[in-house]
Amino acid sequence: MEKNVLIYSNNNPQSLKLKEELITKIKATDIRIVDENEAPDFIISIGGDGTLLSAFHEFKHYVNSTRFIGIHTGHLGFYADWQNFELDEVIEGIRQSKGESVSYPLLKVEMTLTDNSTKNDLALNEFSVRSFKGTMVCEVYIKEHFFETFRGDGICISTPTGSTGLNKALGGAVIHPRLDAIQLTEMASVNNRVYRTLSSSMIIPRDEWFVLHLTDEEDDRSISIDNMSFNHMPVKMIRLQLAAERIRFASFRHMHFWDRVENSFIGRKQGRLQGQPSGSMNYLK
Repeated sequence: MEKNVLIYSNNNPQSLKLKEELITKIKATDIRIVDENEAPDFIISIGGDGTLLSAFHEFKHYVNSTRFIGIHTGHLGFYADWQNFELDEVIEGIRQSKGESVSYPLLKVEMTLTDNSTKNDLALNEFSVRSFKGTMVCEVYIKEHFFETFRGDGICISTPTGSTGLNKALGGAVIHPRLDAIQLTEMASVNNRVYRTLSSSMIIPRDEWFVLHLTDEEDDRSISIDNMSFNHMPVKMIRLQLAAERIRFASFRHMHFWDRVENSFIGRKQGRLQGQPSGSMNYLK
């Protein structure tokens, strides 16, 4: 069965060179290269994790029908299974693929603007809102129930895979992507005798959602959805919940989630501390 691929690259010279090399190799096979106007079976991202995030947002209308493959032109990233010298293996995996995939949860972002218009989006990693200056004030609801009035620098809502990004830097928990949950983490909350917040990450299941009512001046806010930022967006309310859609990655060689976490933050030398050869990760399988 013929396979269709769409190739997406950043503008780094090394990535562009690798893209041309990949195109040449693919043209010698029975795989078709398509453009953005035709639904691909695979979207190959060449660059870093930021490039894959950009590819996801560029082609999220294909998210239910395509599988992503990440090729890094530098160090291995969190979403990349392949390095720049493994093009032949990538091509052979596509040719032999029978539809195998692993899927990760996405975050549904629904924003209501001050003119009551709406703007909806999906996030692979996280959504965040923060103040440019001064203290951000935000009423936090879980479903229809008021939970707290937040005062501080900002709020981050992350997916399980996104929990290893900004959320982790803020002290949030790392969540396995098999858990259908999202996490709210505070940025420098104000806690004193007058103002109180939970001051701890909150994790909620699929059938619940967060609603943020922003009460401070709109000109002081920055909204971020993954690697996209929007300054001075006149947003008054945001509803955040796990999306019905999920992103799928080709799994003909897909790294175990905890291997990704260990590789990104600890390093394989830790196996030596367990009396195992360096690089042995069977204890995580």
